[in-house]
Amino acid sequence: MASVSAFATPAGAGPADPHPWQLNMGRGVTHSSNMAWEAHMVALWVCVIIGLVVFGAMAYAMWKFRHSKGAVPDVSFTHSTKLEIIWTIVPVVLLVGMAWPATAKLIAMYDTRNAAMTVKVTGYQWMWKYEYLGEGVTFTSRLDRRSDAVRQSGDVPSFKNEADRHYLLDVDNVLVLPVDTKVRFVITADDVIHAWWVPALGWKQDAIPGIINEAWTEIQQPGIYRGQCAELCGKDHGFMPIVVKAVSKVEYQKWLAEQKAKNAPQAPAAAEATAVDAMQATPSGTGERQPAAPDTSDTPTPEKAEPVTQ
Repeated sequence: MASVSAFATPAGAGPADPHPWQLNMGRGVTHSSNMAWEAHMVALWVCVIIGLVVFGAMAYAMWKFRHSKGAVPDVSFTHSTKLEIIWTIVPVVLLVGMAWPATAKLIAMYDTRNAAMTVKVTGYQWMWKYEYLGEGVTFTSRLDRRSDAVRQSGDVPSFKNEADRHYLLDVDNVLVLPVDTKVRFVITADDVIHAWWVPALGWKQDAIPGIINEAWTEIQQPGIYRGQCAELCGKDHGFMPIVVKAVSKVEYQKWLAEQKAKNAPQAPAAAEATAVDAMQATPSGTGERQPAAPDTSDTPTPEKAEPVTQ
């Protein structure tokens, strides 16, 4: 249903969402997704060229040496050392040429060092918990109430109005991240195996109970990017959407300050402090202040007279 909504409502699609009749993989909005897209395109064009050469040679041979033109096979031919060397060296060169940059990209995609901030992601049945480590900001994110109510009612949205464009893809609390900032993720789960996946970010990472997996991202374009749990985790697996909102650094700092203020412990009210002082100053049941007891700390204590002996 989620994929249907994504394709049925192109007007509400985000900058990195799939589009109708899209044939190629999306480029995404992060450094990692760009590296994956570049590696994919290199492999695609190499395969296209190989296919053209191989099928072109086959077509030429079939046309050039067709039986209707009197072509006679050379029954004495057994092998060609030159051709065998060529079709051995060429694939090796191609594979090494593709593997070298791909390996470098893969290593870079798993390098979580020098991150500016860390977000801990914990999967639950059936929601996500986000913790901004070192900032004191924690919240859960689950399917928004409207989508949940509609799906449980059995109704089918029309996808014609704005509210239905992201049916089953909206959440109550979005993950807010700054753009142009390397963000490290530590991902785990509390109950069963989940998988945190946002296609526009260019990676998917399993969330396994008792194990901490790492990933990182650096979003280059502000926007809203959606994903889902990508590991079958129970009856409501299909209703664990993920929404990432990428904003400018200034807007992120403003949002973070608001979240810290919301989560900060409340200071005691002045009225409560006044009431406590009043209770300490007056005896129970009366409203009059009692006179303070005299301070006798500086008054000398009279000495006891000793009996006089005759």
